[in-house]
Amino acid sequence: MKKDIQIPEVTDVEVAVVYEYNDIYKTDDWNVYIINKKNIDLEMVVIVTQGFSETKTTSLMRKKLDILPANSFAKIEFIQPELFKLHNRFQVTFFEGNTLYDKTFLFEKDTIKEGALRMISVIKKRGILAK
Repeated sequence: MKKDIQIPEVTDVEVAVVYEYNDIYKTDDWNVYIINKKNIDLEMVVIVTQGFSETKTTSLMRKKLDILPANSFAKIEFIQPELFKLHNRFQVTFFEGNTLYDKTFLFEKDTIKEGALRMISVIKKRGILAK
C-alpha cells in the first residue's frame, strides 16, 4: 500500500552551477556539477534536467553516471546563460546500496549570477548550490 512505501531523505548530495575558465575555448563558462559528500559510492545516477517558466519549457536532457565515487563530484553539463531567466530543475535518482533515492534540485529564475557565487569547498571553485 501507498502508506507502507518508505521514501528516504537524500542527504550529502548536491547540485551546483560553477563559473569556471575553459582552457580549450578561452572562455568563462557556467557548468553544472553533481557532488557526492557521502562516504559511499552512488550507483546508477540518472539526472534529468529541464528549464521552465509559465510560458516556456526547454527540452529534457538526460545524463547517466554508472558510479559517482564517495566524496567526489562530476560535471553534468554546460548551461547557457540564456537559461538563467528560467527555473532550472535537476531531478537526481540513484542507488545507495540497494536503496533507491530521488531528489529534485531547483535553481529559481535569475538566481544564477556572478554576484551569488560562493566557494564550493569540494570542487574548490566558485559556484551556486541548488535548493
